[in-house]
Amino acid sequence: MALFDLPLDQLERYTPDVPEPADLDAFWADTLAAARLHAPVVALERVPTGLALVDTWDLTFSGFDGHPVRAWYSRPRGTAGGDLPVVVELVGYGRGRGLPHERLLWSAAGYAHLLVDSRGQGSQYGNGGDTPDPVPSPPAVPGFVTRGIGDPATYYYRRLITDAARAVDAVRALDGVDAAGIVTTGNSQGGGMALAVAGLVPDLAATMPHVPFLCHVQRALGLTDADPYGEIVRYLAVQRGAVADVLRTLSYVDGVGFARRARAKALFGVGLRDTVCPPSTVFAAYNAYAGDRSIEVYPFNHHEGGDAFHTRRQVEWLADAVPTPLAARA
Repeated sequence: MALFDLPLDQLERYTPDVPEPADLDAFWADTLAAARLHAPVVALERVPTGLALVDTWDLTFSGFDGHPVRAWYSRPRGTAGGDLPVVVELVGYGRGRGLPHERLLWSAAGYAHLLVDSRGQGSQYGNGGDTPDPVPSPPAVPGFVTRGIGDPATYYYRRLITDAARAVDAVRALDGVDAAGIVTTGNSQGGGMALAVAGLVPDLAATMPHVPFLCHVQRALGLTDADPYGEIVRYLAVQRGAVADVLRTLSYVDGVGFARRARAKALFGVGLRDTVCPPSTVFAAYNAYAGDRSIEVYPFNHHEGGDAFHTRRQVEWLADAVPTPLAARA
């Protein structure tokens, strides 16, 4: 894919007028308050993995409306007596939490790590998921992004974002956690969820949204037919009278609105040839971000962004932003 969006010098100055609903803060405050009526941790069970240096637990926590959400919670072995910062990782579109030995980077770097399942997802790639979405949806395009999209109250991403925020509540309820050292991260959908939590949970230490989905959504719909945005295009090609309602719903979950409210230190990543989450949509959120921020730009990369090069950059950046007490062992 050739460069198709704005040139980099314009992206760096790109601050579009992305409208948000007048009741955005009240909507999310009420949503989270209702979710927090349920105890954060439902169950925590140690799981055998065959790994000698990492301990892992199967964590079930209360998400939207108290629905049980599954996650893998891992720690470097031998750290039960000390409080560690936690990296809360949200996964990409169609992926589930997979198997407990798949994501060892953050525990190997000296952090506790929570890998959160995505309700109803987990069968498009990866190694599966374990969290159903018990909420029925009106007719939708195959996928997740149009489920309940006619109303913000019924929208799938209201539930998924609430789950992500409650994951932070859950790890803070565990022993051995530095409650002031919570970090959110993820790629694509996971990046969008990491950014949303940064806007909704005011005392995060840091966030690392990479090629985040659901930012400046109306522009994305005009730039790309790639899924998941393509699912919305196909939905509106049939539901022709629903455009206003759909755009209103999406305004409640747009990452630009969350970025305006976020104060945690942030490291973004973007690929300038990304047709899945176009670069101008990422920069719209980045340039609106209210906290201390930086961004890594990969001019010749698509939706993978910097891939393992960016992961290495995240490890380096986080060591400064939220140091782990285990760094002295390295």
